[in-house]
Amino acid sequence: MDMMAIKAILAGISLPVMLIDRDYQVFQANPAMRDVLGCNPEGMNAVALLRQAPVLAVMDNAIRDGQSGQARFVLPGLSGEVTYTFRAAPLQLDVAPHTGAVLSFEDSGQLEEAETIRRDFVANISHEVRTPLTGILGFIETLRTSAKDDPAARDRFLAIMEQEAQRMSRMVSDLLSLSRVESDERVRPRELVNLNGVIRSVGATLEGKLKDADVTLDIRGASDDMIIQGDRDQLIQLYLNLIENAIKYGGSGKMIRIALSEIDHDPTLRCPAIRADVIDEGEGIDPLHLPRLTERFYRIDDHRSREMGGTGLGLAIVKHIINRHRGRLKITSEQGVGSTFSVICPR
Repeated sequence: MDMMAIKAILAGISLPVMLIDRDYQVFQANPAMRDVLGCNPEGMNAVALLRQAPVLAVMDNAIRDGQSGQARFVLPGLSGEVTYTFRAAPLQLDVAPHTGAVLSFEDSGQLEEAETIRRDFVANISHEVRTPLTGILGFIETLRTSAKDDPAARDRFLAIMEQEAQRMSRMVSDLLSLSRVESDERVRPRELVNLNGVIRSVGATLEGKLKDADVTLDIRGASDDMIIQGDRDQLIQLYLNLIENAIKYGGSGKMIRIALSEIDHDPTLRCPAIRADVIDEGEGIDPLHLPRLTERFYRIDDHRSREMGGTGLGLAIVKHIINRHRGRLKITSEQGVGSTFSVICPR
């Protein structure tokens, strides 16, 4: 089997896989492996690349003793640690290099994470749905009895029931969006996207809401060469959520500013980046709440958020989209002045 055939086989494997020779040099890696590492490891030394004692021991056994084995491999990232089951098996080829090992990585953290998400989801969604459903059922009972001959009460109750039903519909829509974003989060997008075009498209989409709220949108620093590797639809959803939040909580008659800038080297991302600041002139956020803003169903003012139609999922969706784009979200706020949501993505 020649090297081209081996490369074709690896490309068809969904698990991250790479092949190393007897000197621990990586000579083949499939696309899934490159996505996990964020680079092409071919030509690199696997010992320097992996650098975790249990993993290196298993790799040594495969190359030196011809024994298969597995170990736990933890990959740190901006969105937290990801746990993999690392496997190494001896490799014999009829082409150079003749001996080595095949290394594979299976995401074992997903099962644990899925169980945690399931428990949290059941608890939160039960709470979120119970309140509007209880209200709707109560209004139905009232309309059947004491208010059945009262047109004014009937119209008032029907309007409230419509609002609650619309809120549940928005929640279902946001949950579906969150599910789609989470399922794609570990796969880095490959499309080249003009961030300036994305933000201007979002501004055009929200023109009606901006006018109704008497809010002005000011975009500065934009240029046509602000290109990032991303998913255009998800980026549109990201900035829709951020700007809609700024409209809701920024206050009528105020301005929302979007400042785009280029960063030569971001110390956290360790690469050139593009930064987009969404700045409102609202009441600001107590520093106590900042670390929890991107949690599912977390609201600073639960009653006010519900009245405005919020589902408590918008910033959770934003967080997962940014994680997929290997970027970071920075939130700063000063009470009485306003808040800034900064999205920083690799250029």
